[in-house]
Amino acid sequence: QVHLVESGGGLVQAGESLRLSCVASGSIYRVKDMAWYRQVPGKERELVATITSDQGTNYADSVKGRFTISRDNGKDTEFLQMNSLKPEDTAVYYCNAAVREIGKLGYQEFWGRGTLVIVSS
Repeated sequence: QVHLVESGGGLVQAGESLRLSCVASGSIYRVKDMAWYRQVPGKERELVATITSDQGTNYADSVKGRFTISRDNGKDTEFLQMNSLKPEDTAVYYCNAAVREIGKLGYQEFWGRGTLVIVSS
C-alpha cells in the first residue's frame, strides 16, 4: 500500500506565500510523475502543476509565475511553493503521484487526502 500525505496548508492574506509538501510512503519501488491539484466545493478538481521524475514541470495558466513545483526524488517528496497568493487560490490542494509498488508491474495513481488553503482579501 502507498500513502500520500500533504502538509503546509493554512490561512494567509492575499499577497503572502505558503509552501505545501507531500510525502509518499509505503511499498514504493519508484515514483514517476507527481502533481498538485486543487478543488473548490461545487467545482471540478483542477490541475495546478506537474513534475516528472527528471524534473520537467508544467503549470496551469492561472498559477504560472507565482507557483513553483519541485521534488526530492530521494525522499519521494514533492513541494508546491505558492507566492503572491490570491483569494481565488482558496481551495483544498491534493497531492497526486504515479507509483510503481514493490513486487508489482506498472504504475498506479495515488492521491493524498488534501490540505486546505484559504487566502483572505
